[in-house]
Amino acid sequence: MTEQKPPALPRGVIEGIKTIVYALLIALVIRTFLFQPFNIPSGSMMDTLLIGDYLFVSKYSYGYSKHSFPFSPDVFDGRILGAMPERGDVVVFANPNDGWKDYIKRVIGLPGDTVQMIDGVLYINGQASTYRKVEDYVETDRYGIERRVPKYIETLPNGFQHYVLDAAPNGPNDNTEEFVVPEGHFFMMGDNRDNSDDSRGRVGYVAEENLIGHAQLIFFSTDGSAEWWEFWNWPFAIRYSRLFNFVS
Repeated sequence: MTEQKPPALPRGVIEGIKTIVYALLIALVIRTFLFQPFNIPSGSMMDTLLIGDYLFVSKYSYGYSKHSFPFSPDVFDGRILGAMPERGDVVVFANPNDGWKDYIKRVIGLPGDTVQMIDGVLYINGQASTYRKVEDYVETDRYGIERRVPKYIETLPNGFQHYVLDAAPNGPNDNTEEFVVPEGHFFMMGDNRDNSDDSRGRVGYVAEENLIGHAQLIFFSTDGSAEWWEFWNWPFAIRYSRLFNFVS
């Protein structure tokens, strides 16, 4: 009795499977070595970054570590092709406390720096940052209720300028101990200074190995007013003015 072979898959099906596999491999390479999409889940970087922003993070800017790969496999220690972030960069990094959850903050302190908040003023290596008041940031919730938050241009001692919010003047985060950043680590802070879990608290110092990439470009943004199934409201939920803005 002759054994019958199972029918071969049609050539078109095989080619379709190959195309899908190749596309997945290309996407994995791009995500691992070039750019990773990232969405903003909290308001700690307002108003530089808003909840509902989607951005591209360049993976090659600071080199590669195990956190460059999905699920952070323990493939090697340290970084390869590493480069030092600059003060003021907006960076995505793996939470030092668990290594899984990704955070996004601004680099404030470099290795060897001292960092301290005194009466709401940021001091780096004993030098005070300067502040210029600008128009308040107006936050509107989904019910249309507005809240005004004081907004400033902060100039770091190295001359780098960016916006910060001061939601709670004389709040608990306005005065801290003096932090000394260890070698191979960085001090991160959110631009929404009174509503950020960062190196002043539980996050602590961020090791160079935990850096994932440099935030570069907002490619999409939604205000959250439309549910996923309300496709007829999608166009009205998009923040068109934020599309394709560079992160600074």
